Amino acid sequence: MVSANIPVSTRKAVYRRDGWQCALCGCHDTLQIHHAVPRGEGGSDFPENLITLCSKCHAQAHGIDVYPGVITQEEVETAIVEYLSDLYTTVGPDGKTETWYPFK
Repeated sequence: MVSANIPVSTRKAVYRRDGWQCALCGCHDTLQIHHAVPRGEGGSDFPENLITLCSKCHAQAHGIDVYPGVITQEEVETAIVEYLSDLYTTVGPDGKTETWYPFK
C-alpha cells in the first residue's frame, strides 16, 4: 500500500531507520508504511508516527486477522506504540524523561 502523500524521502528514512524490515516480525518482504495514529484521526506523515510493517502485520494492524489465535489487532497496536516510544522517548532539558505517546 503506497501512499503518494508520504514524501519519498520520508518513506526511505523510515525504511532505513527500521532496518529495511518489518519492525514487528523482522520480515523483509512486502514492506509498507503504517501510521500509528491514522491520518483521519490527526496523525501526521512525520517519522515519529510511521513504522515499517510487512503486509501481514500491516493487515493485522488494520483488523484483518491474518494471524488467528497468534496475535490480536490490539497487541499489534500496542507493539507499534512500544516500538516508536522506544525510539522517540527523550530526556528534556529539566532532566525529566519525556515519553513519546501518540494518544495524548
